[in-house]
Amino acid sequence: MSEENGRNDQAEEKSFAELLNDSYQAPVKLKPGDKTTAVVFKVTDQWIFLDLGGKSEGCLAKAELVGENGETDAKEGDRLEVYLLSETGGELVFTTKVGKGAADRSLLAEAYRNRIPVEGTVDKEIKGGFSVKLAGSARAFCPYSQMGIRRVENGEAYTGKALSFLITEFSENGRNIVLSNRAVLEAEQMKKKEVLKDSLKVGDTVSGTVTAVRGFGAFIDIDGAEGLVPISEIGWGRIEDIHDHIYAGQKVEAEVIKLDWGNNRLSFSLKARQPDPWQQSLVKYAEGTVHHGTVSRLAKFGAFVTLEPGIDGLMHISKIGRGKRINHPGDVLKTGQGIPVKIEKLDIDKKRISLVMDAEEPDAELRNIPEAGKKGFDMSEVINPPNASFGTLGDILKAKLKSKK
Repeated sequence: MSEENGRNDQAEEKSFAELLNDSYQAPVKLKPGDKTTAVVFKVTDQWIFLDLGGKSEGCLAKAELVGENGETDAKEGDRLEVYLLSETGGELVFTTKVGKGAADRSLLAEAYRNRIPVEGTVDKEIKGGFSVKLAGSARAFCPYSQMGIRRVENGEAYTGKALSFLITEFSENGRNIVLSNRAVLEAEQMKKKEVLKDSLKVGDTVSGTVTAVRGFGAFIDIDGAEGLVPISEIGWGRIEDIHDHIYAGQKVEAEVIKLDWGNNRLSFSLKARQPDPWQQSLVKYAEGTVHHGTVSRLAKFGAFVTLEPGIDGLMHISKIGRGKRINHPGDVLKTGQGIPVKIEKLDIDKKRISLVMDAEEPDAELRNIPEAGKKGFDMSEVINPPNASFGTLGDILKAKLKSKK
């Protein structure tokens, strides 16, 4: 026997062994509502016969896969994802998705019992939710709370859309049908999250799409799983209006900062993928250097001044009055005001900058007095006006002590 014939015999033996092994596979065990993948092995006038593996077979109504041209889209060898609808006399009847044609209307009750998704078209928005057209002339109702994952804000956006639903209520012989699109979406999310659990970890970079923007943050979708970007993680600077920085439909890159699978909470950060302004602060904001900043917030203990987005410093109230006692920073400064400041102290580890008013800048209180810049103006007259009815607190105390002596 030649070497080449020997290789051919080995290939044939291997092929035969594989076929023999396949023939001994255990029959597929399914229960109504289960989803599986099957191979089309025969198409007749009314039925599509499916090979489930392990000598298991089933059938699917051909009407489900008939296109607009009247021809079936399925051919031998195609792989289909199907749901087991029922088992009658040992025959397994499958469906791809109940509600794709008039022939499926009689299957709605089975879909309800076995929790098989149905396909419907959102007809219009009505009181409390939406009217949905199912197979044939069947009509159903989907409440607002069951349309989508989050609260419905624009009902018109759903009108005319073909969506998948679970039937949550089926009564009066199909005259009363209640649907849930949310249940289908949540089930899909759970499957995708199970896959992500094995691969996703904190610190990973992911690509996603912004699905919704709220005052507290933005939701992003990554491969079907959804998580939150808190407003503090949108950017390094102070966020006054989140809508100025991010919008629904935007493609973003984010870093995973928290994975709480038990409570179904995923958290992401956009600013982690942006340059950290503090990395250059040691050189740029060295102690003693003068910079122009903007008063971003006033507090009883001092004023926060933004030097650049993500870099804020604090000017303590004792540094604002230049020796003069003030009751509140608002007596001298106002939010949004631009002022020159000097770096008094820089703490990179704690990301803190202490500021003082620039010595070259005239006192804010004195800038409000037009005559303060005129030649020959006596500053003492501003502090102790000559025609004042009474002196400073120190003058009053001195007078009291003198009278006692």
